[in-house]
Amino acid sequence: MVEVNGSYDGMSGRRALVTGAAGGIGGAIVEVLSASGVAVAAVDRDVDGPADEGRWFGKVVAHRADVSDPDQVEEVVDAVERDLGPIDYLVNCAGILRPGEVLGMSDEDWLDTIRVNATGVFLVSRAVVRRMVPRRSGAVVTIGSNAAGTARVNMAAYAASKAAVTAFTRCLGLEVARYGIRCNVVAPGSTDTPMVTALWTGGDAERVSIDGSLESFRTGIPLGRLARPADVANAVHFLLSDQAAHVTMHDLTVDGGAALGH
Repeated sequence: MVEVNGSYDGMSGRRALVTGAAGGIGGAIVEVLSASGVAVAAVDRDVDGPADEGRWFGKVVAHRADVSDPDQVEEVVDAVERDLGPIDYLVNCAGILRPGEVLGMSDEDWLDTIRVNATGVFLVSRAVVRRMVPRRSGAVVTIGSNAAGTARVNMAAYAASKAAVTAFTRCLGLEVARYGIRCNVVAPGSTDTPMVTALWTGGDAERVSIDGSLESFRTGIPLGRLARPADVANAVHFLLSDQAAHVTMHDLTVDGGAALGH
């Protein structure tokens, strides 16, 4: 079970929608929220209703949906509000990573990355926040990346998509602050998840991530380890909670110092 840091008693009984719930970070976010008594709608293209709900503790309902499809987004948000009740928290965690140099990148890889990572955040946020506005409350956290502000070799599409959703989330937060709705970003660095480990082609790849690589202009990780999904989930947990009641439009980097504080 993911360790919950701190007291979040006020979260019990509230409802959350988490996209990308089948992934390493998304799954950890579902777990940390459900452990706090939050009823969670776990949304992903790769979940299968009751067959997947048993992987989490607490009240978790799995919904299959493609976040880049406007019709599916509206349908799943309607279903969640009908079955669980009004959504208090949204976590945009769905994402894909298609590495490659710009000059060799296919149109499909570029468009798919923007479609899922950026358009998906727009569609889900719009659908959920529209419903939060009349209630004059809610909190949104979007999973960005430290690559949004730091150039990375072979990561142009991913970095561009994360820069887009970082700016989008801040702008959304500004527009809906008058309704008491908070919008923040959590920006992980290298995290021990299948998305990241799939990029490792050699036995020393994890070490290179930690130590850095002069050849690829990449700094290492000052704290000396990859992030765990729980590290990111606990940051999301805090920003959703009432402990962060006066925090909005903030970008919280969780990368062990890899971006040197930027």
